[in-house]
Amino acid sequence: MSNSTRRSILRLGAAGLAAPAIVAATSVRAQGTTSWRMQALWGGGTTPMLYEEKFCERVAELTGGTLEITPFAGGQIVPSAQAFDAVRGGAFQMMKTFDGYTAGKIPAHGFSSTVPFGFPDADQYEAWFYERDGMELARESYAPAGLTYVAPTVYGEEPIHSRVPISSIADLNGLKGRFVGLASAVMGDFGVSVSPLPTSEVYSALDKGLIDIADRGDIKANYEEGLHEVAKYLVLPGFHQPTTATSYVANTRAYDALDDQQRAALAVAAREVSGALRQNILVANGEYLAKFREAGVEIIDLDPQDIADNRGKAVESWKKNATDDLATRMMESQIALMEELRLL
Repeated sequence: MSNSTRRSILRLGAAGLAAPAIVAATSVRAQGTTSWRMQALWGGGTTPMLYEEKFCERVAELTGGTLEITPFAGGQIVPSAQAFDAVRGGAFQMMKTFDGYTAGKIPAHGFSSTVPFGFPDADQYEAWFYERDGMELARESYAPAGLTYVAPTVYGEEPIHSRVPISSIADLNGLKGRFVGLASAVMGDFGVSVSPLPTSEVYSALDKGLIDIADRGDIKANYEEGLHEVAKYLVLPGFHQPTTATSYVANTRAYDALDDQQRAALAVAAREVSGALRQNILVANGEYLAKFREAGVEIIDLDPQDIADNRGKAVESWKKNATDDLATRMMESQIALMEELRLL
């Protein structure tokens, strides 16, 4: 990031909403409007998708309309599995993705998406991105593909939904479960037979008994998907995905063609949306846990000490799956911060 871009970020972040409209009015006349398309992960009308729309609106506001991003729901332009290559090839300029989906090809993405038994608080994970070298390492992971990592959206735990009662980590052994990213490997080391099913297949797989347990999304999103109808147990805390980072990723050529103010607006809007969505989920969790209970779902709270006692075993699994230099550096950076925070 250039010094001028950093100055633009500080200017946008500190000046509030009034100044950019005045500054950008000249930019519109001098440079015209840049139009981007962005495909997100989420279905239309869902809470996360509404926040992607807020992100696009905020970017337009901060640039005075010189950068307009049109948001599309997951799969609306190309199937979600093809988004990486589509942005890389310039079919559209930006995607909102979950790095865990590409962890099989880019091992570092197992650590820039969610770390099983990792940071238990979203602020800790976000601090790794912004206060340590997380952002730089994430950008390094995408650069060879002609893509630029713009910023994460960080929020808290996702629950496990189960057809069977689980009272301890030891109860995972022998179960069949749906997990993706690094969680696939870690849960496998805890004895789970893992199927990395698409999100869209979680409901039917639980309903048919093809899997016993599943990760899918946050508590509200999973209720809206109807998981209370097919899994009568909800397990917390979400040790398999204690904190989550989705990511804004842009085509590098398109990103480099932006001016400093536009790039700064992307960074500012992304960080604002990260905090706003996290707070929305935090409030919604209480409301939707009550809805799960009303639907007859038993909420199981695991012993925090049981999770802490098993973190060391998870670390060994991380190390096995940090299979290249970048993944190792990313993992070691996170471990160093966890040790300072007395999590390890």
